[in-house]
Amino acid sequence: MTEIAITAFVTLFVIIDPIGLTPIFVALTPNMGRVERSKIAVQAVVIAFLILCSFAFFGEALLDAIGIGMPAFRISGGVLLFLIAVEMLFEKRNPRRSSQANDPEPERDPSVFPLALPLLAGPGAMATMVLLMGQAEDSLTAQFMLVGVMAGVLLIALVLFLISGFMERLMGRTGVNVITRILGVLLSALSVQFILDGLRASGLIGV
Repeated sequence: MTEIAITAFVTLFVIIDPIGLTPIFVALTPNMGRVERSKIAVQAVVIAFLILCSFAFFGEALLDAIGIGMPAFRISGGVLLFLIAVEMLFEKRNPRRSSQANDPEPERDPSVFPLALPLLAGPGAMATMVLLMGQAEDSLTAQFMLVGVMAGVLLIALVLFLISGFMERLMGRTGVNVITRILGVLLSALSVQFILDGLRASGLIGV
């Protein structure tokens, strides 16, 4: 049981990557107050937890029922991440904010997209939960332990998100802009990797 928990924690921690997502969270919530940023962080983590729990218990049956494979999730997640990478590279968010300055509607909340999905509860994390739960299908205790491990990884992400304001002050506006561009490049590469993994898993391209 302990070995399963350690394996699940390491796998989910690497795939979700709370440390790597923290500067992305800073880049997606610029100039926000502590309360607003904390609210977004909590919402993103709770939504991601619910999504991953749903896939843990019902993912395989749902995918089989509607005829969707995990390669499709990897490809779609890659496309979504690529769109975010383009925004981060070319600062397309700033013109949108300017155009919405006199709009009574609030600015788009990033807690659902892209934080909860596909960054926290991405196709890799979904597939991992489905596979891990499949390995522990004979033990209800092991299944709930896996859910607890997943919740622990998301809790680490939440803590890092909540102290992201300190990181932003430490880096300054120029530092955030530089980090945003660098992360845009990394996210674009990650998105392409998701797409390639999906195509490879579907058999459309070779190993």
